[in-house]
Amino acid sequence: MRRSLTWLVAVPLLLVSSQAAHFVAYRVVYPGTPFRTQVLLSTGHGYLDRLPIAFGAAGAIALVALLVAAFDASRGHAARALPPWAFGMLAPAAFVIQEFLERSLHSGTFAWHTAAAPTFLPGLAAQVPLALLAWLAARLFLRIAVHAGRALTSPPPRRAPQALAVQAPDAPSTTRAHALARRLAERGPPLLVSV
Repeated sequence: MRRSLTWLVAVPLLLVSSQAAHFVAYRVVYPGTPFRTQVLLSTGHGYLDRLPIAFGAAGAIALVALLVAAFDASRGHAARALPPWAFGMLAPAAFVIQEFLERSLHSGTFAWHTAAAPTFLPGLAAQVPLALLAWLAARLFLRIAVHAGRALTSPPPRRAPQALAVQAPDAPSTTRAHALARRLAERGPPLLVSV
């Protein structure tokens, strides 16, 4: 299987896990809905209402990648393993980059104070278990796709060999035997002719 297919399944799941950790961090730090909404809007999170569109596009990409992985498995190509270190490193890195970008784009300057925000450390800590869940889900989805691809092209079941009926050869006619004997007289056994 092509390595890019593995990543086309993994990256959307990383996106979902990163956003889930982002949501959990803000939910824990700001339990009240009105205050949390105000904080989200004041820190550059106004784009979150368009997040379902991004999730839909990412899900469609992952679904197409899984279908192609099943097709590759049906042709006998081996699946590439998903490296767990990538999930462990990419999810926290994506969270840090997202937090700095959100606040920097909202303020118009680089927001150095982002790491001091009350949601930064809880969000970063939530990345690890959610990235592990995303890694397990990606492995599961890829295995299902590979098994489905192999099941679709499994060889037909073997039929039990049929017993061969042994038949006695028909006795050759005498005229045929004489013709064969004359033609192969130099090479064959002596001709036995009954009178």
